[in-house]
Amino acid sequence: MNPVRNPERLNWRGCRRARLCRLVLSVLLVAWAWVCLGADVQAMPAAAQAHRAALTRAAHLSWGLDAPIAALAAQVHQESSWKPEALSRSGAVGLAQFMPATARWWCELNKLEPLDCQPRNPSWALRAMVGYDKWLFDRTPAAYSRRDRMWVALRAYNGGLGHWQAEARKAAGSSREAVDAACGLAKRHPLHCAENLGYPARILGPLQRIYAGWGAQA
Repeated sequence: MNPVRNPERLNWRGCRRARLCRLVLSVLLVAWAWVCLGADVQAMPAAAQAHRAALTRAAHLSWGLDAPIAALAAQVHQESSWKPEALSRSGAVGLAQFMPATARWWCELNKLEPLDCQPRNPSWALRAMVGYDKWLFDRTPAAYSRRDRMWVALRAYNGGLGHWQAEARKAAGSSREAVDAACGLAKRHPLHCAENLGYPARILGPLQRIYAGWGAQA
């Protein structure tokens, strides 16, 4: 059996230190998630170019001139493949795949009227996604590298900031890798860890390289 496909079946009794075991497990979970999400990377969808200018404007407005545009574009690629009509089985909608409750919360936080809360509108979705990413990024550990802070923000976008914070309290260490290794030890069910860890791995790995010509990478 390929150990990457089922890391939970590994025998960890041979590990001498729990911290090392957790770090190794986190690496295997990311690799397993890669398999689950698909390691193959498609080319940039033709529809992406139609939204490039809007994404760039929104990114510069929220993040400044050093906005991680390549990573943000990769996130849209991962979420919807640049399809404004995208609808997930869980009810997430639009380019940025906002859940209705999250869209309402974001609009209330930013004092937007209900009529101005439009997750299906491409321009609104891009502005909200990059703004929400920055809001999450600002709540990540300042001691982390920029890439690790973006990694945490993406995990939070995908699965909730509260889940990550609970895992940070359970982690055997404060590093990003140590918190990743604690996935499933707090609020989050272990079955969701492969997707949640694979989300930033795919975006900050192969996907953002597709959009390297758009701007800075994370």
